[in-house]
Amino acid sequence: MAVASDEATRTCAHCDRDIPSSNIDLHYAHCVRNLERCKVCGDMVPKKHAEEHYLDTHAPVSCSLCSETMERDILAIHKGENCPRRIVTCEFCEFPLPAVDLAEHQEVCGNRTELCHNCNRYIRLRETYNHEARCNGVTDNTVGTSRDARAAERGQGPQRRRQPNEFSRRGLVFTIALTGIAVLLGSLFFQKKTEGSQVN
Repeated sequence: MAVASDEATRTCAHCDRDIPSSNIDLHYAHCVRNLERCKVCGDMVPKKHAEEHYLDTHAPVSCSLCSETMERDILAIHKGENCPRRIVTCEFCEFPLPAVDLAEHQEVCGNRTELCHNCNRYIRLRETYNHEARCNGVTDNTVGTSRDARAAERGQGPQRRRQPNEFSRRGLVFTIALTGIAVLLGSLFFQKKTEGSQVN
C-alpha cells in the first residue's frame, strides 16, 4: 500500500516499517500479534511459520559428503563449490575424483607424455596446450622426448629414444607362434616325464 507523500508517517516499534499515522495503532496491534523478528537474519516472519523459517533457512545441517556442519541456506553452495569431498574431474584424463585428491592426482597425471604427431616428440600433458600453440610441425630427429631434451641441455647427451608402441603384424604373429611352440614342447616334455614316472 503506497503512502501519500503529504501524509504523515510513523515508524512501527515492532517491525520498523513506516506506517501512515492514521493506521499506526491498528497496524501495531496486528503486527505484534502475528509477526516476530527472526533472531538470526532479522527478517519479520509470521509467528506460525517462525519455526519452519528457522529449520528451512538457518538450522545447522551436516554435509552428506564431508560431514561439516553449516546453515542450510549455504549448503548448496558448499556442496557445489567448497566441499573437499565434492566430485571433480581431472583436466588431463577426465577421471572423476574428490576435490581434496585432485592436486596430487593432476601432479602425476599431467606429467604423463603423449606423442605429438606433428613434430614426433613426446610432450607432457600439462604442456600440450602451449606446445600445440607453438609447434611448427617440423620433425625433430635429434631429440625424441622432452626428457631427452632436458638431458641434452644438461650436457649429458640424449638418452635412448623411446619408440612409439607400434608392432608389425608379422612380429606379432611370430611372437604368438613362438609362444605356442614353447607351450606345446613344454606339455609334451611334461607328459613324457609323467608317463616315465608311472612306469617305475
